[in-house]
Amino acid sequence: MVDDDKNICELLKLYLVKEGYQVVFAYDGSEAVTKAKEEEPNIIILDVMMPIINGWEACKLIRQFTDVPIIMLTALDTLENKVQGLNIGADDYIVKPFEPVEVVARINAHLRREQNNKGEQETASENSEVVVDNLSINMETYEVRLDGKLVSDLKPKEIQLLHFFLTNKNQVFSREQLLDKVWGYEYFGGTRTVDVHIKSIREKLSSKNNKWEIKTIWNVGYKFEVK
Repeated sequence: MVDDDKNICELLKLYLVKEGYQVVFAYDGSEAVTKAKEEEPNIIILDVMMPIINGWEACKLIRQFTDVPIIMLTALDTLENKVQGLNIGADDYIVKPFEPVEVVARINAHLRREQNNKGEQETASENSEVVVDNLSINMETYEVRLDGKLVSDLKPKEIQLLHFFLTNKNQVFSREQLLDKVWGYEYFGGTRTVDVHIKSIREKLSSKNNKWEIKTIWNVGYKFEVK
């Protein structure tokens, strides 16, 4: 839990300890990066406006060494702020003031999803690699290759979303269905996060050799269409 407001930290601690969680605090962005390395937490709640290093920069630094879920918890409530948070590696975005029970519910949901993902990885077999034309994904190594070349800048959630599309090609899914299948929970803040991740995937996997596309189905959602 990273926030320079100790009252907020103590408030959430009451709820989280009651749920059985052990909570470690950091009160600025620099301390957050250090604690994330030392404590190896299962999930990080991260404020944005903090001393020394702000939450944006702290998130970028933390993402260099861990893929654990990061939930931004901040008073910055514009769409641009939310998109920025998701683009730099956050998995969720909660605006202050907040209801502690909602924060706890989102933490529970993210950790359930992480546990399910680990279970799937542990039981993965030689079929863990999915190939569609010039695109391949290996979920054991979390590697994506396009035209035979490794795409190194995809975030874990983008890889999971892409893997879901490849294993369900030519099927249409609403944003709500994608949130449920990939994120594994009902996204309280709306479906904009799906659009952000798909936009990022399209940009990173642009190639003139593609015989597929993530197609927008207006007023419905998206599908991975193989031409």
